[in-house]
Amino acid sequence: MSLRDLLAEKRTSVIKKWFDLIIDNFPSDSSNFLKNQKDRFLNPLGHTISENIQGLFDELIHDTESEKIFLYLNDIMKINAVQDFSPSKAVSIIYLLKQVIKDELDDIEKNKFSEDLKFLETKIDNLTFLSFDIYMKFKERIFDLRVNEIRNMTFGLLKRANLISEIEDCESDIKVETVLTRNIKG
Repeated sequence: MSLRDLLAEKRTSVIKKWFDLIIDNFPSDSSNFLKNQKDRFLNPLGHTISENIQGLFDELIHDTESEKIFLYLNDIMKINAVQDFSPSKAVSIIYLLKQVIKDELDDIEKNKFSEDLKFLETKIDNLTFLSFDIYMKFKERIFDLRVNEIRNMTFGLLKRANLISEIEDCESDIKVETVLTRNIKG
């Protein structure tokens, strides 16, 4: 029996423990709901995490280098970015898989599969790095959205306060917005 076969056999247990550890990162009231509500429509967050870690686990133990791994990580990191987790907390969920796998294997199995286990741990470490990159891309998007929202709100406020006027460019008929052109009444 190979490590892959052994992990496939323990798949359900590994995924359940991994899911529970991931959900423990959420605040306790959310955590209880995410763990206990099994309806995918009432608990889309828990369902998304569960589905993606199952797919990620399957891809990991089958030694595939597919685009699916990126898609699974993408969905999980999107959730973590929106939840406003710190980068270390966001990517630690991948690292948690290493601990779950070690806990599932007894000492004899760890020794028997030590080389395969080292290879798997390296793959998990690489996923952690990829997760960080994905997480940071989502955080950048969120930051850009916030900046644009603030800029649009500020522009709207200035326009309503008559602190902005439009000036036509004589050469190209393009309207140029000038900020803080005040109507000075004399």
